[in-house]
Amino acid sequence: MAGTSLLALFDDIATILDDISMMTKAAAKKTAGVLGDDLALNAQQVTGVRAARELPVVWSVAKGSFANKAILVPAAVAISFFVPWLVTPLLMLGGAFLCFEGAEKIIHKFFHSEEEAQRKEKLLKALKKPEVDLRVVERQKIKGAIRTDFILSAEIIAITLGVVTAESIGIQFAVLAVVAVLITVGVYGLVAGIVKLDDGGLYLTQQESAVAQKIGHGILWFAPYLMKTLSIVGTIAMFLVGGGILVHGVTPLYNAIENFAAGFGGVSAVLLTTVANGLIGLLAGALLVAVLTPLIRMWASRSETSVE
Repeated sequence: MAGTSLLALFDDIATILDDISMMTKAAAKKTAGVLGDDLALNAQQVTGVRAARELPVVWSVAKGSFANKAILVPAAVAISFFVPWLVTPLLMLGGAFLCFEGAEKIIHKFFHSEEEAQRKEKLLKALKKPEVDLRVVERQKIKGAIRTDFILSAEIIAITLGVVTAESIGIQFAVLAVVAVLITVGVYGLVAGIVKLDDGGLYLTQQESAVAQKIGHGILWFAPYLMKTLSIVGTIAMFLVGGGILVHGVTPLYNAIENFAAGFGGVSAVLLTTVANGLIGLLAGALLVAVLTPLIRMWASRSETSVE
């Protein structure tokens, strides 16, 4: 009996772990858009930091990210347990924010590119001044990166919670914890690799082997394009994921898209659904930027006036 009970326990544990694994994979697929943007943003956050301090800065931000998720995961489970009706609105809010952020990035890219270039030039000039305390600049970058991480982590946790909301509290906590740890380790491991990619390329160019030198030059050429690609893919994915969340939250719209796409069948149906989600995400983001940007500017101007 004892042996049978132990085997039954092992079977139950294996089943639970299998369920957690499947739900973790489903959550990871849905959070892919946020991850692309998370990776690009965090890699950009450490630019301007001395080469010797790049990895310590990434590690500091990673520790802050773990702290963020240590707050967000229990909070998400508590919301699911005490006020489960909040899960869908929070998910919709996260999707809307993704669309807003994506549209804002596009608008800023095309209409405020000169301002961004001037800001970067001022930063580089400031860093060269001897009176500038680089430790202060570094701490500011770390704080900014952790704030960014908190917002993106909240989106990831909200999306993951939407996947497992029908499961027991124990399963929800397990899936959220696994996703939080894997995402943090994966994102910041890749960020560390990306920020040191140019150092690796430079090292290879200094070797005697002609093959190593060619690879090194190739890496140095490829590194900046990798950052641009991550940023573009991340932005597109934000519209796909955010739009998909919004579409799922509006049942008539979801049914209309599914019925229309079903008429084509196969890969075409999946492609049409994906494109529709992306277009709706882009439209929603543009509307939110048009409505919220003037309000944000008014709030900022009032705050400055009150300070004066």
